[in-house]
Amino acid sequence: MPDQDYSGILIYAQLTRENYIHTVFYELLDKAKMLSEKLNGVDVNAVIFTNPKKIEGLEESFKNMGVNKVYYYDDKRLKEYSTIYYSKLIVDLVGQVKPEILLIGATNQGRDLAPRVSGALHTGLTADCVDLDINENGKLAATRPTFGGELMATILCKNYPQMATVRPNVFKVGSIDDYVNTEFVPLEVNLDGVANNVEIIDFKKTIETEINNLDNAQIIVAGGMGLKNEQGFRLLKDFADSIGGEIAASRPAVEAGLASKSVQIGQTGKTVRPKLYIACGISGAIQHTVGMENSERIIAINKDPDAQIFEIADVGIVGDYFEIIPKFLQG
Repeated sequence: MPDQDYSGILIYAQLTRENYIHTVFYELLDKAKMLSEKLNGVDVNAVIFTNPKKIEGLEESFKNMGVNKVYYYDDKRLKEYSTIYYSKLIVDLVGQVKPEILLIGATNQGRDLAPRVSGALHTGLTADCVDLDINENGKLAATRPTFGGELMATILCKNYPQMATVRPNVFKVGSIDDYVNTEFVPLEVNLDGVANNVEIIDFKKTIETEINNLDNAQIIVAGGMGLKNEQGFRLLKDFADSIGGEIAASRPAVEAGLASKSVQIGQTGKTVRPKLYIACGISGAIQHTVGMENSERIIAINKDPDAQIFEIADVGIVGDYFEIIPKFLQG
């Protein structure tokens, strides 16, 4: 049973450079409300770091979402993300409110922040989870791929708070009409004696970052080693453009130099949830499917009739990619 001193669920709400709350927060929120029901309706709260006077513009983003309290740190020193500052203040908050579960999105920022917080709190952290549940003893059961993606392991944390990170697009965003009287709680920013040895001078997006829209793509066309070479991926790009989609790739294709790491789908890449996912020349190993299996519709094209990808596909086409895709392009 949970330590009686700890109660409730706390979610880190990441504020992006564009000053909106990262969508992974809402995905975690919907799952947290389900966990709360299994914990007899404990509070679901959030913590956010804002620029001075910015919380007023964000209040509507939390209302009618089922958040009981929003704890916020409001200070000009928090304008840019700082591992040292952010982790110190979250540790302070955990000491005050003692949540039994702490959830953080596995964004680039979250993957940096979570282990720092976990280490400071001397508690466990289950990273890159694909599911969260409450077991019969009231403990957080966090499921993630292990052994190179060959198995799914469900992990329990013996200390509190129980921590987990979840990649964007693993969970769906739930209802936005879950009304509770959300309370906004300002927190004291105590950074006395804390040395921040890293200063961000400038931030520039790479070209790959700017053109990579996989996180929000409605149609994704992904290629694997079955595409064989650069010509195969040029054909993939032409096909994706013709149907308004984005291109992606499996890990083997990326490691072979056929595609950029930024478009890799799977355990060590991105997790996506498009309306349509077209897998071309991809075998369907769990390392890849864990990143796309929640797509609304999956079409698989593969020469091997026994390829694993057909097990999760809604439509399977057995045949040569280099013969099938040109026919689609011809109309």
